[in-house]
Amino acid sequence: MILGLDISTSVIGVCVLDNNIVVKTDYIDLRKVKGLFHKAQVVEEYFHSLDFNIEHVFIEQALMFFRSGGSTAKTMAVLQRFNGVVSWQCFKQFNIIPEYISPISARSKCGIKVLRGKKAKEVVMEHFLAKDTPEFEIVKTRYGNIQTYCYDIADAIVVARAGHYLLQESHKNAKNY
Repeated sequence: MILGLDISTSVIGVCVLDNNIVVKTDYIDLRKVKGLFHKAQVVEEYFHSLDFNIEHVFIEQALMFFRSGGSTAKTMAVLQRFNGVVSWQCFKQFNIIPEYISPISARSKCGIKVLRGKKAKEVVMEHFLAKDTPEFEIVKTRYGNIQTYCYDIADAIVVARAGHYLLQESHKNAKNY
């Protein structure tokens, strides 16, 4: 089984895949939790509650560059630190060294193209909304907007599925030798 994570300091999207089938989607809401260490404690408790035989962990790589209108250096540093803490917790809980995949690479592996000027999270959500049967419950607000955590879940599914494709590729390459 594959655990896919989309990590941020406010909401972590979670997906568990078994043979490329989504068996669990969830999110860890950290918006009301103050401080990096308290957030890490909540994540650790969540990992303890997961009742799956996790064999691989894939994490969306944190941003590594600046873009106009994007995150500040301070925000990026906090996110990198938190990403490292969650990665360590994955290792402690599952005895697995996580693998990191860039958001662009993950979307590409899943056949999702983001055109210039489009917001990636919205394009990913459109990908799931276009399916006859969505792979997770897309919850809306009372005003008809998609709940923000649903975007994180969608990203976690993309990361997990991209991880699945990477594993398939490595198995094929291993057989060719």
